[in-house]
Amino acid sequence: MGKTTGFMEYERIEEGYAPVAERLKHYKEFVIGLTTDQAKVQAARCMDCGTPFCNNGCPVNNIIPDFNDLVYQGDWKNAITTLHSTNNFPEFTGRICPAPCEAACVANINGDAIGIKSIEHSIIDRAWSEGWVKPLLPKHKTGKKVAVVGAGPAGMAAAQQLVRAGHDVTLFEKNDRVGGLLRYGIPDFKLDKGLIDRRVEQMVAEGLKIRTGVLIAGKDGLGKDSKVTNWAKETISPEQLNAEFDAVLLTGGSEQSRDLPVPGRDLEGVHFAMEFLPQQNKVNAGDKLKGQIRADGKHVIVIGGGDTGSDCVGTSNRHGAKSVTQFEVMPMPPEQENKPLVWPYWPIKLRTSSSHDEGVVREFAISTKEFGGEKGKVKSLTTVQVEFKDGKLSEVPGTEKVWPADLVLLAMGFVNPVATVLEAFGVDKDARGNAKASTDFIGGYATSVPKVFAAGDIRRGQSLVVWAIREGRQAARAVDEFLMGASELPR
Repeated sequence: MGKTTGFMEYERIEEGYAPVAERLKHYKEFVIGLTTDQAKVQAARCMDCGTPFCNNGCPVNNIIPDFNDLVYQGDWKNAITTLHSTNNFPEFTGRICPAPCEAACVANINGDAIGIKSIEHSIIDRAWSEGWVKPLLPKHKTGKKVAVVGAGPAGMAAAQQLVRAGHDVTLFEKNDRVGGLLRYGIPDFKLDKGLIDRRVEQMVAEGLKIRTGVLIAGKDGLGKDSKVTNWAKETISPEQLNAEFDAVLLTGGSEQSRDLPVPGRDLEGVHFAMEFLPQQNKVNAGDKLKGQIRADGKHVIVIGGGDTGSDCVGTSNRHGAKSVTQFEVMPMPPEQENKPLVWPYWPIKLRTSSSHDEGVVREFAISTKEFGGEKGKVKSLTTVQVEFKDGKLSEVPGTEKVWPADLVLLAMGFVNPVATVLEAFGVDKDARGNAKASTDFIGGYATSVPKVFAAGDIRRGQSLVVWAIREGRQAARAVDEFLMGASELPR
């Protein structure tokens, strides 16, 4: 695997970033990938570790030691073949995956993990530039028709796999472009949307049919209380799909944002992150919006310390916010995890993103009590420090503080998929409001409704892009097996 002694001879090489002052002027990607020589040195660090925990740390089970060795040997073409054998879209995961594989790397036990994500990034970018990524046409047609509902990473992966198995697949998306949260959640500076368009062209060339602006739902649509982004121009009922297709796979996201029901929540200027972020992505794509939510010259407070909150920080700074503050209700985690205790699992530790480096005040163990306003607009919010006491989160007396706030963005995660969609199909839900479907080897991803399957966040809840790709691939095999009695697709 790479060079046998490479992990002792070479240091980990990190990808670079364009300077903050430069990248804040635009919404383009600013990561500086590894050079060919740097990628080879990084791959040389991959150990002959016997049991590569990275394979299981990766949700799609990438064959990491193999493609590392191929990069070290200079065999980039076989490296992308190996990478594509488990991952339909390494250009997405090579940019935005948090890399649980690196947390599981054996070299990470008492040193620095191999830069697996940066190597994956290098492989796929090299493959596209060399013209090695081509449409893969099915060897035969089955005559079966499949509808995939939801064109995020789970739906895209499932649709591509099913097309390659020979089925006639139509991918339905309620919004005006394909990609789901890849398109309208993740900022362009983290993921260039041209990468999605490039994959869509490949999938269409393979035989996939795509219908955007189409909502699959009952007569009430998404419901009056839904805060979910929806630019659909047409609604199709589940009954129509069931009549036209031999199988239906639901791959929508977990889109209902977690709310903060405190006094003043209805003031103008308090928004969900998923009201704020999609608008900027649409503007970047050339669309014209009236009343775009902007942070220019405002005191911005982002409530939620995860990736979505970080994206709000980066976008607000590009707008020209006067100040940006990010709240996290949990205590500040340690800067370095206790590796002997947590390895090879995903550790809890302080994570500082590129957006944080661009300017933000981060506050931990803090909770919002209420929003204050003038003339119907938010102008402040009141917080209190919190601590864990007797197994519960308790307020610390005497720690109340008032913060100036002209724009508040709620980025506290997502609670469940759009309930009205699942109800329209009559699918049983689990206790969290997700589609109830197991991942058993036999009959996996099947819902309570005949010939209706579910995968991705709509089934497992809010998760990572790499988990969505895994579920889409596995569900595609389950659907193929349901239609044909057996499947040659990888599970």
